[in-house]
Amino acid sequence: MTDGVAVLGAGMHPWGKWGRGFTEYGAVAARAALADAGLTWGEVGSIVGAATVRGGYPGYVAGASFAKALGWQGARVASVYAACASGAQAVDTARAQILAGLADVVLVVGGDAAPKGFFRPAGGDRPDDPDWLRFRVLGATNPTYFGLYARRRMAVHGDTTEDFALVKVKNSAAGALNPNARYRRRVGAEEVAASAVVADPLRLLDICATSDGGAALVLSSMEFARRRGVADPVRIRAVSTVTPRYPSTVLDLPDIATDSAVAADPPDGSFRASIARAAYEWAGVGPEDLSLAEVYDLSTALELQWYEDLGLCAEGEGAKLLREGATALGGRIPVNASGGLASFGEAVPAQAIAQVCELTWQLRGRAGGRQVEGARVGITANQGLFGHGSSVIAVR
Repeated sequence: MTDGVAVLGAGMHPWGKWGRGFTEYGAVAARAALADAGLTWGEVGSIVGAATVRGGYPGYVAGASFAKALGWQGARVASVYAACASGAQAVDTARAQILAGLADVVLVVGGDAAPKGFFRPAGGDRPDDPDWLRFRVLGATNPTYFGLYARRRMAVHGDTTEDFALVKVKNSAAGALNPNARYRRRVGAEEVAASAVVADPLRLLDICATSDGGAALVLSSMEFARRRGVADPVRIRAVSTVTPRYPSTVLDLPDIATDSAVAADPPDGSFRASIARAAYEWAGVGPEDLSLAEVYDLSTALELQWYEDLGLCAEGEGAKLLREGATALGGRIPVNASGGLASFGEAVPAQAIAQVCELTWQLRGRAGGRQVEGARVGITANQGLFGHGSSVIAVR
């Protein structure tokens, strides 16, 4: 464990459907982050881009695309792709560069111009790709998986559709206070229940949209921050990018089957729980130390699962924690004070970075009407396809 790296700046391009390229969204977010840090682009020693696979770009030029958009100045460049975990991997790469002494200041950028509707795999035959198999062989789109997972929670833990709707109600109330959110309107439980069924038992308002957007962070060494007169910055204390362990006994996207447990005992806990556990161990904190959490609410039911995976409550008690108001603004442990993906939608390479932006503003005490009082420690959690863990712990 180290004292971490400093977050000097955070910036975003608002989420929505804007009809432009992902590079433009990332560049806008990058300039906002640089302005927030009080630095110029010329002072950046490295840029790490979270890659997208859309807009004609296969993913390997994202870092250089953002560097070109900002103006070539000779900075070191890297690009990472880990689906929805791309942003966390970009933060991890930047952190490693700083701690290794390769750069004092690193700009992390992600942007996406997502298609309308639900995601599908790129063209071509890829029989070794579990995501491709899930779509092409099983016909299991993302909403289908979300619905199956919701059914599992209902069967195993007794969750109800009313519980799921309350997640949307909570997140819409927070999103209404966020100027970067795409959906800035409070939604009631009755409106969720009246929306169209997409993948039973989940309705349209239970599932996040696809969006355009961008997010960026300016990270630096603690020494550089002190030289610039920033004595108490927000710090990235830990980044977890772990993979699953054999055998997997819990159905998890994209795999709709489990490994055999005949010859080996199952691991202690699920993949998602291991993501947070690794972050806690690295940071030297636990769930009892958290002020807030930003989690990957692809669906309302999946947010409830994250409560348990983060250790905010015991297994099966996520809905109870929600109903008590603990995860709402003003509650004991607010979750998705930003509004979450329910309010933003998915801009895949940007969303894990956007989570850290929210932690930064919260820990600085500059989150406006959605401010979590006395915020000192925050965690993010999501996961990318193909077993990419993603969790960041920030402290102040």
